[in-house]
Amino acid sequence: MKPVFAVALLLVSFQCLAKADRIVALSPHAVEMLYAIGAGDRIIATTDHADYPEAAKQIPRIGGYHGIQMEKLLALNPDLVVVWGSGNRPEDMDRMHQLGLKLYNSDPKTLEAVADELEELGELTGHTQQAAEQAKQLRDELAKQRQDHANAAPVKVFYQLWSQPLMTVAEGSWIQQILAVCGGTNVFANAASAYPQVSLENVLLTSPQVILQSQDKGNILGVDWQQWPDIPAVKQHQIYQLNADLLHRAGPRVTQGVTATCDALDKARTAYSK
Repeated sequence: MKPVFAVALLLVSFQCLAKADRIVALSPHAVEMLYAIGAGDRIIATTDHADYPEAAKQIPRIGGYHGIQMEKLLALNPDLVVVWGSGNRPEDMDRMHQLGLKLYNSDPKTLEAVADELEELGELTGHTQQAAEQAKQLRDELAKQRQDHANAAPVKVFYQLWSQPLMTVAEGSWIQQILAVCGGTNVFANAASAYPQVSLENVLLTSPQVILQSQDKGNILGVDWQQWPDIPAVKQHQIYQLNADLLHRAGPRVTQGVTATCDALDKARTAYSK
């Protein structure tokens, strides 16, 4: 069941709200955005895994992946709830809408959309200047990376999203956008879904020049790539572990994830050019 509201309706519903003082942020990336624009002290509740910056760890939790504790949410009497359209349960968002809570859907689908949402949250909280500064910095950093890598030599990349089962990313995924900024050629870009499960045999057939992994211990230990020394990435020692929070969260730190990815691919280009 899809939520009865649309993003456009969410935006219209709070246009009259001058400044939100009691905010419930229902995603880790929304918490990061609010802190980035100077409104973190307005957050009165959030969900599991909201852990950045350090102060965010002290925010009371009212739910997570399995749903929101609606009674606790209502008891907090928030004047703004920042929902996550593709991460919160549709029935929970429907219920909030029916109860008349003022909602903002933070669910950026592109890297540049993060900047747009920073500005919109700035309008909602009265932190317009800091939000504008953060948005400009994000756009400038993305533009620089795109320019710096516009003519970069192509490098074939396998992104190991998870090891058991072995999963990767394709067109339509968040990570694919980051790889594109850095001039990386995703060996599974044309897979049927945005986050496909793949076999080891298929990875071997693609001969990736670089393997990128999230730093999760379980992911790293799940596959011993050294067993396949003929893979170019293994042979040339081009396997890198990156901070998943910087890569997977659609928040203001995404530029750090882009930089880390581009740095890894640039090191690979240097290795293959020798």
